Amino acid sequence: MWNLGNPYQMLTRLALFDLDNTLLAGDSDNAWGEFLIRKRLVDEDSHRTQNNEFYKHYLEGVLDIHAYVQFTLSPISDYSKLQRESLRAEFVEEEVLPMILEEGKQLVNRHRNVGDCCVIITATNSFITNPIAEQFKVDKLLATDLEVINDRFTGNITGTPCYKEGKLEKLEQWLSLNKNIALNNSIFYSDSINDMPLLEKVAEAVAVDPDEKLSQASQEKGWPIISLRN
Repeated sequence: MWNLGNPYQMLTRLALFDLDNTLLAGDSDNAWGEFLIRKRLVDEDSHRTQNNEFYKHYLEGVLDIHAYVQFTLSPISDYSKLQRESLRAEFVEEEVLPMILEEGKQLVNRHRNVGDCCVIITATNSFITNPIAEQFKVDKLLATDLEVINDRFTGNITGTPCYKEGKLEKLEQWLSLNKNIALNNSIFYSDSINDMPLLEKVAEAVAVDPDEKLSQASQEKGWPIISLRN
């Protein structure tokens, strides 16, 4: 939890970062599906077909995030916490680390070095993204949280899904507990039109290697467009 500090102090600047296709050169959720295929934990053809269809829905802004989380977690629903974390460590080492953009790390570091509160905010579930956020040394990760009963994932989401309007709602819930941070002193970096509800609320919106729809919207609104890819 970010240190609340003195409520009469100047507001700390909030630096928000989307994760997939923003700080990463790819999508960690989609990569998880491919990793499960490579580990032969799922049927290759049917799982890839469904995985790609869900990703297509995400890009189109029509993803059923509850159905996708069920799909993502079902292959490991019988795994204990120890088994899950062991498999995840392999995934991060083999799939995620190569996707981390060096310029993305430098961007986060620049904000952290001037004292900004750095937050990764992502629709991808917290099981996948917790160790990724650690790689960027951010102050906080806001992700889609998962229900665990008797040490097993149920496949259900707990709380607000961190997706589209839910991303803004989840952030506002967190900000309500952190009075020295506010959206009127914030910057948000994202690649996706799905993040428009939050992009329109922050003080500064920056499109990072944006999808076609966000690129067009950014040009219309005069938002800067940058690239973190060589």
